Amino acid sequence: MNTKRNKPETIAVHGGDYRSDPATNAVAVPIYRTTSYEFNNTEHAANLFSLKEFGNIYTRIMNPTNDVLEKRVAALEGGLSCVTVSSGQTASSFAVLNVAQAGDNIVSSTDLYGGTVSLFNNTLSKLGIEIRYADPSDPKNFEKLIDKNTRAFYGETLPNPYLRVFPIKEVSDIGRKYNIPLIIDNTAAPVICRPIEHGAAVVIHSLTKYIGGHGTAIAGSIVDSGNFDWTADPKRQPLFNKPDPSYNNVIWGKEVPEMTGANVPFAVRARVCLLRDLGSACSPDNAFAIIQGLETVALRMKQHCENAEKTVNFLKKHKEVNKVIYSTEHDKHISDRAKQYLKGGNGPMVGIELKGGIEAGKKFIESLKMFYHVANIGDARSLAIHPASTTHSQLNDKELAASGVTQSYVRLCIGIEHIDDIIEDLDQALNKSSKGKLKAVS
Repeated sequence: MNTKRNKPETIAVHGGDYRSDPATNAVAVPIYRTTSYEFNNTEHAANLFSLKEFGNIYTRIMNPTNDVLEKRVAALEGGLSCVTVSSGQTASSFAVLNVAQAGDNIVSSTDLYGGTVSLFNNTLSKLGIEIRYADPSDPKNFEKLIDKNTRAFYGETLPNPYLRVFPIKEVSDIGRKYNIPLIIDNTAAPVICRPIEHGAAVVIHSLTKYIGGHGTAIAGSIVDSGNFDWTADPKRQPLFNKPDPSYNNVIWGKEVPEMTGANVPFAVRARVCLLRDLGSACSPDNAFAIIQGLETVALRMKQHCENAEKTVNFLKKHKEVNKVIYSTEHDKHISDRAKQYLKGGNGPMVGIELKGGIEAGKKFIESLKMFYHVANIGDARSLAIHPASTTHSQLNDKELAASGVTQSYVRLCIGIEHIDDIIEDLDQALNKSSKGKLKAVS
């Protein structure tokens, strides 16, 4: 099946050319619970290890269940190749480590998930990789921070919790002038945004979130668009243009296209170097669980977004809400990006600031009955959390402000329940939020 001619609803179910198990004719993708695979002969084994041919060696690096998921996610994003990993945090780490080493830098958006900020500031910095931050309200801010050691730009399509849509094409166009790839985290906007169509070179996901959708499995993915020329400026991208001693001095940018017939050196290097050496593999059981969610992600995103927009209209009129944060509720030039990049919905997440400050926020959270108070996004069920004391608690005041988090900010992930029930729960909790502190719960 040519998935390029199919819509997301079809790709999510049929993508990756999997029809049925050739051994049993089973329609569901099997869980291949195996560590290793038998080689046909010594020549076959040698060819696999030398990359003269591609196939299964060890499940830390690849697995047939994961392979189906990878092909479907790549097709959903319009990319050429995908690598699944153990979590979205691993995907973020690998995406940067695949282009940068000690002495290098990347230029990142200030609008980031708190865990990514911590990864960049506390872990990657200790490895000698500098992270420079640009305010994406003006794409030109990225160009101002480039030097000869800048290896990539990094941003989130719909950053959590700021919810300002990232200027994908504008920043990508700047990067192309300098042979700098744009890495986009599209976790919060699958289906409704396809960053590769706007110039992104690499797209990553926490598959745990909207693509999985059920809060039952953790996984991440890295999609290679196939649209970036890694050899155009060898000095700009040394990891793809110098011999790699860890793999028989292969030059990834030159030899992968020759070996595979596809321009996917980013995906291949991430798999056979980083996944091989660091071992953050997605288990086949988790890949199977994510596939179940992937099949309905297009339908769920429609419902998430429809419910979110109705929730925004309700919250804007509520007496206890001081401010509503949503992709379309910013200054015009920012809100217009939602129209430019989001198709079929303006996003599933909503932020609110309550008039009563942090105490009202706590009271609101603890008064919710249907919404779950959890540190996650993307479940089919509705979720709520107070980021300043949880998901973003590792950030200082300056970092909190840069990410759009205030002490009174509450993040809502609007689920696929009936909108009347969603609004009823929010209304009753909001009305209680201004009536004093809750008694301590033992």
